[in-house]
Amino acid sequence: MAQSVGIKDVARVAGVSVGTVSNVINRPDTVATETRARVLSAIDRLGYVRSESARQLRAGRSRIMGLLVLDMGNPFFVDVARGAERAARQAGLGVMVCNSAESAGEEAEYLSLFAEQRVRGVLLTPADATGRNIAAFRRHGIPFVLVDRVSEGTTECSVSVDDVAGGALAVRHLLDAGHRTVAYVSGPPGLTQIRDRRTGALRALAEAGLGPDRLRELPTERLDVAAGRDAGARLLGLADRPTAVFCANDLLALGVLQAMYAAGVTVPDDLAIVGYDDIEFAAAAAVPLTSVRQPAVTMGALAADMLLEETEEGPGGGTRAHEHRRVVLQPELVVRRSSLSSR
Repeated sequence: MAQSVGIKDVARVAGVSVGTVSNVINRPDTVATETRARVLSAIDRLGYVRSESARQLRAGRSRIMGLLVLDMGNPFFVDVARGAERAARQAGLGVMVCNSAESAGEEAEYLSLFAEQRVRGVLLTPADATGRNIAAFRRHGIPFVLVDRVSEGTTECSVSVDDVAGGALAVRHLLDAGHRTVAYVSGPPGLTQIRDRRTGALRALAEAGLGPDRLRELPTERLDVAAGRDAGARLLGLADRPTAVFCANDLLALGVLQAMYAAGVTVPDDLAIVGYDDIEFAAAAAVPLTSVRQPAVTMGALAADMLLEETEEGPGGGTRAHEHRRVVLQPELVVRRSSLSSR
C-alpha cells in the first residue's frame, strides 16, 4: 500500500520549512512568489492532500454542514438540497446529505454520525414524531435548523411552508370546480405536514358549508408513487367514489394517476387530481398535474443561511449573538389539466 504524503514530505522536497508549506496552503499572500511556486510544484508532484480532520481539530470548526431529509427519492428534497448546497458553497462550506427514509431509527443513526464528525451544523427534516431524536442531538451542542417543519416546542430556527393554507388552497380549488366529495390520499399520520394539509382541507370544506364526512381519507405508509398506485386501487374500490382527490404530495398523485389510467378512468372528467410540492415531473405527467407549489430551493437556501448566521464567528472568537426565528413561507396553487374537468 502506498504511504500517504504529509506536509513534512512536501517541505523536504521543496527545501523549505513545514511552516512555509503551511503558509502556502493557508496564507499564500505571505510567501514570496518563487518560494510559493516551488512548494506548489512539490505538492503537485507528490499528490499531497491536506488532512481536513487535522485542520478541523486545530481550528475547532468544521467546513461541513449536515443535511438530513425524509426521502432523497422525492424531487422536492433534491431541490431543498440544491438550495442549501448553493448557500453553503458561497460560504466556502460543503454539505453532507443523508436520507432517513422516513425512519426514526435511521434518523437517530445519522444524527449520531453528524455528532461524531462534529459538523458545523445540521439542516433537519425530522422523521421522529416524538422529538426524542432531536432532544438527544441537542445535548451535543451542535446548532440545527428545522426544514419543512415548524419549530413547535423547540427554540431552534425553522423554515417551513404554511401547510394548512396549502391544504385549503387545494380543496377550495376542487370545491370551486363543483366537486362535493374529496378523497385525501395522505401518508404516515405521524408527519406534521400530513396532518396540517388535512386540517387545511377540512377548513376549506367548512367554509363551503360541508361537513368533515365529505373528506374520505386514504392513508398510506409511504409518500411515493407505489403508495399512490395502491391508494388509487383502493379509491377505485369505493362504492361511493369521490369525484376528486387531493394527494399529500406529487409522487402520491402521480401514482393515483397511473392507477386511473390503467383502469380506464379519465382524468380529469371522471376524477380530478391535485398534488402537493409542484415537483418538475408534475408538469411533465401524461395529464399535467395541478399542484400546490412549495418553494423548495428557497427553503433550503434560507435554512442554510440561518445556520451560517448562527455559527458565524464573532470578532473576538466564538460565535456571534444569534436570535432564533421561525420563517413560514406561503404556498401557491399551480392549476393544470388534471383538475380542469367540464364539471
